[in-house]
Amino acid sequence: MSDLQTSTPNTESFAALFEESLTRQDMRAGEVISAEVVRVDHNFVVVNAGLKSEAYIPIEEFLNDQGEVEVQSGDFVSVAIDALENGYGDTILSRDKAKRLASWLSLEKALDNNELVTGTITGKVKGGMTVMVNGIRAFLPGSLVDTRPVKDTTPYEGKTLEFRVIKLDRKRNNVVLSRRAVIEATQGEERAKLLETLKEGAIVNGVVKNITDYGAFVDLGGIDGLLHITDIAWRRVRHPSEVLSVGQEVTAKILKFDQEKNRVSLGIKQLGDDPWEGISRRYPSGTRLFGKVTNITDYGAFVEVESGIEGLVHVSEMDWTNKNVAPSKVVQLGDEVEVMVLEIDEDRRRISLGMKQCKPNPWDDFSRNFKKGDKITGAIKSITDFGVFIGLPGGIDGLVHLSDLSWSEAGEEAVRKYKKGDEVEAIVLGIDVEKERISLGIKQLEGDPFSNYVAMNDKGSIVDGVVKSVDAKGAVVTLTGDVEGYLRASEISQDRVEDARNVLKEGDKVNAMVINIDRKSRGINLSIKAKDSAEQQEAIRGLQSDTSAAATGTTNLGALLKAKLDGQNQ
Repeated sequence: MSDLQTSTPNTESFAALFEESLTRQDMRAGEVISAEVVRVDHNFVVVNAGLKSEAYIPIEEFLNDQGEVEVQSGDFVSVAIDALENGYGDTILSRDKAKRLASWLSLEKALDNNELVTGTITGKVKGGMTVMVNGIRAFLPGSLVDTRPVKDTTPYEGKTLEFRVIKLDRKRNNVVLSRRAVIEATQGEERAKLLETLKEGAIVNGVVKNITDYGAFVDLGGIDGLLHITDIAWRRVRHPSEVLSVGQEVTAKILKFDQEKNRVSLGIKQLGDDPWEGISRRYPSGTRLFGKVTNITDYGAFVEVESGIEGLVHVSEMDWTNKNVAPSKVVQLGDEVEVMVLEIDEDRRRISLGMKQCKPNPWDDFSRNFKKGDKITGAIKSITDFGVFIGLPGGIDGLVHLSDLSWSEAGEEAVRKYKKGDEVEAIVLGIDVEKERISLGIKQLEGDPFSNYVAMNDKGSIVDGVVKSVDAKGAVVTLTGDVEGYLRASEISQDRVEDARNVLKEGDKVNAMVINIDRKSRGINLSIKAKDSAEQQEAIRGLQSDTSAAATGTTNLGALLKAKLDGQNQ
């Protein structure tokens, strides 16, 4: 009941009652008494409380929330005695203190009788929020704002709600409220009714009450349901706040209901058809279509090809020539791009897409324009430990392996003659479109001196050469140009040779037989011993033709053989 009373037609009888009440009022500092408004001035409200003189109370204590004076002459109000004597014979009265005392009494009554109070949330403080209840500043702990933890309390600020008083200490000016207790009490009956009707597959309506990184909690009216982020939409949702907001009304399907734990799992995307069903039939491998870039990562970009369907364009499928391109340099969020379906995994709900497949394949183009054995010209793009990369038409590279730089020099030596940017000519040795490799050769521009030499000097041929180097085990012999052979110490003479250096020296001319050719390792083995043995056999065959002289015994066979060999060696 309000402590503000207004005048009525029966003013005289009421005034008489007022005068009578004045005689019963306890005139002590701190007491609340009734007073009549005599008049309202610009700065004060003058009241009569039956004291020696009228009291002047600042007009600010009688203003409502709109800044308007809420009393007029003849109204009766409750005021508190601040002081019976202020030194000038005046009594000091306070309207604010009377209202504050009334508020405390109201809060105490609410606490004793387990009644609800109405207050307005005014702001955030450490550990909770502040609430104004009839001019009294109360504390609302963060754990008691709702039935579930609330991370963001901003939506609650400025709201006027009902609370339950759970703790009060007037001396310490301490009031603790609970909004959670009000909600739980309200939800008790609603929850009981709701639990009777909840079942999996049912369609329900609710209000989003809280949003987390992993989903949103929806108030179904007495019980909360969890809407997981993966069940909000068929498409990729990076954060629930992209789609939902606190206070938003939503319709969802109950996916799972645990009656023992009163847990409800909700889904919004399940209200519509699953777009992944039959996707392989709609988009066979090789299908080209347009989509929108929805997300960019270090390893590629996600493209939405239809509502709820996203595929990944891996970084390796963005460009034919640049395998390590940064996806953010190729596409931007929101770009519409053309892609090709490479592979679909319906069970894992994954689609592999390609962007480069929608553009001409430079490896295919090269294979159509060039063939093995063709000559090409290009600039050296880079030099590595294993070869030289040459730029080719279409923005692709070909590799000249170290072993294909020179016939005569080792690759490590030959590569020193080249530098980045040099224009060079090469021959196409091989094209592998699938592996995106093109093999080139520079030494193949010239004839192979080894192949030419062994074609003319096969195994068994007698050849001439010059000793290039010699060690104990044998000698390296230069046969012609860049072709070399090897003469082992054991092949130098019919006699045993322990150290080739005792028989040969650098610069010696030798005449030897080719006894072995290894075309794979490009090696030629020589033998003076085999050459001498062949010549002896030839001499023997020549002497055997003179059978008549041998038959009469007039000629010694050993002497003839010696003479034959001496003649060959002259």
